[in-house]
Amino acid sequence: MINVEVAYALPTEQKIIALKVEEGTTASDAVKLSKMGEVYPQIDIDSGPMGIFGKAIKDPKVTVLKEGDRVEIYRPLIADPKEARAKRAAKIKAQQDTQ
Repeated sequence: MINVEVAYALPTEQKIIALKVEEGTTASDAVKLSKMGEVYPQIDIDSGPMGIFGKAIKDPKVTVLKEGDRVEIYRPLIADPKEARAKRAAKIKAQQDTQ
């Protein structure tokens, strides 16, 4: 058995569930075992994006976990990060131009 965690975060809260799972357990299996989908039904546990310690994984159904791994369930982005940065930069530039 190995120790792993499954994490999910919202803007106002986060939940981390510690699990003991058998060696060979995949990221997808750990998410299902955590029952995180029951706590947060908006999670797409079958095809939603996931990562391990901030690094996205391509296929959670085949990614085998190691001792101490933390599987992170990602939410969809509300805005494109590049677009948001460009808007902030344009706003700052406009403010500087008016001064």
